[in-house]
Amino acid sequence: MPDSELYELTERYRPEFPIFRLATYLNSCSLGALSGRSRAALMEFADLWDRRGASAWYERWLGACDELRGAFARLVGADASETALAPSISAALSSIVSAIDFGVRPKVVTTDLDFPTVIYQFLARRDLGVEVMVLRSPDGVSVPLESFAEALDERTALVATSHVYFTTGAIQDVAGLARLAHEQGALCLIDAYQSTGQLPVDARELGVDFLLSGALKWLLGGAGLAYVYVRGRLIEGLKPTAVSWFGVENQFGFDPNAFELRGDARRFELGTPAVPTVYTALAGLELVEEIGVERIRRRVSSLTEHLLERAVAAGFAVRGAADPEERSGIVMIEHREPAAAVQRLMDAGVIVDHRPGAVRISPHFYNTTEDSEKAIRILVG
Repeated sequence: MPDSELYELTERYRPEFPIFRLATYLNSCSLGALSGRSRAALMEFADLWDRRGASAWYERWLGACDELRGAFARLVGADASETALAPSISAALSSIVSAIDFGVRPKVVTTDLDFPTVIYQFLARRDLGVEVMVLRSPDGVSVPLESFAEALDERTALVATSHVYFTTGAIQDVAGLARLAHEQGALCLIDAYQSTGQLPVDARELGVDFLLSGALKWLLGGAGLAYVYVRGRLIEGLKPTAVSWFGVENQFGFDPNAFELRGDARRFELGTPAVPTVYTALAGLELVEEIGVERIRRRVSSLTEHLLERAVAAGFAVRGAADPEERSGIVMIEHREPAAAVQRLMDAGVIVDHRPGAVRISPHFYNTTEDSEKAIRILVG
């Protein structure tokens, strides 16, 4: 797609996001901007609550949950029966991990670049015999496949890591990781929170066993909802002990003497979904699907490369992958005082974020090169 068409993509959709009337928003990695569609969807939820009360569950809200599972399934190349909703990645992990037998295979392999919630699940189980191997990044940017290959063995139950590292924006070779895991008889769990919505993701093509994401960031749906993919042929053999009434057959039978897990991925659901976010998330996924993730990837990549060029030209060191194909829409600009720099940007109407030792800027399809240039000018001071 020519640059002019990518620019037109931004010009067409940017007006749907009111935040740009007030600020320069470059923080989709923390929270996707609220669209007019999602705001309207939220009002639709409130109107139903106002008019129908609890009867809205049966008339609309349960159906909306089904629609959302189906929309996420389309996004990641899965069947709706392989998808579930969760309050958060942490909750989803709790249910999935409760279904894995660590008796014969006690080892979990992860990395020091992954979001801590992934690692905490297993560190909390060390007293139960779970062994956690945290691979160190040799360059502070990514962890090579060779490191995983050396760590994996017949005692490994699970590889748990990210598609895109939140610390650097580097994209992992997830398909390669899944192959390595399966060669050793291990399972592969991928935290795709930082990739879905900005990168094409096909869970079946990647060969992963579990893929977790959420509405909060690049999928433009807001807080309080995570997405779960479980490879279909695994589901029957996985019996979670962290369960809820949403994960059982005959959910509305309310029988305390009968317990039968659902036959699909919804056996991993942990209680009542956040219905307001179901509505905003449906609108967010509608936008992503309408534009197309391939187009979003090209636009975000173009914006990212422009931002990197400007940052380097201004004298900043940038933490990230050397190969553009391995770079996502997360740009880490090294800074001695990142929190103070982010506050200075905020005071000037530019919203970004920071992580240890770096200012984090994350453009999405609704951003422009002018947004990035403004941020760099203010950083230079």
